[in-house]
Amino acid sequence: MTTPEPSVFTRIIDREIPATIVAETDRLIAIEDINPQAPLHVLVIPKTQQYRDVVELAAGDPALLAELVALAGEIAGRAGDSFRLVFNTGADAGQTVFHVHAHVLAGRLEEGTLAGQ
Repeated sequence: MTTPEPSVFTRIIDREIPATIVAETDRLIAIEDINPQAPLHVLVIPKTQQYRDVVELAAGDPALLAELVALAGEIAGRAGDSFRLVFNTGADAGQTVFHVHAHVLAGRLEEGTLAGQ
């Protein structure tokens, strides 16, 4: 069995690619999105590349998914009490990096706006 190439997120986690880190735990990293769709647009990413999307993460490690949601809420709380948490799942839904990650968006969000990636 071959090991998959490191995702761009794995390369950020390994500090091979620079990113603005907003928060970090033993199992998660949160970075500013390079193409923000809202005043606050952060990606919360598990440090494991094991899960391609949120469905795989929920089935494989629900505790990690709960940690991800909690960290997303903590980060969003810095911008107020309203936020959007988006998981794009599959290419047709706009997922371009197949390493599970959540988009945390807050501040002046209007209905009908979407997060990319």
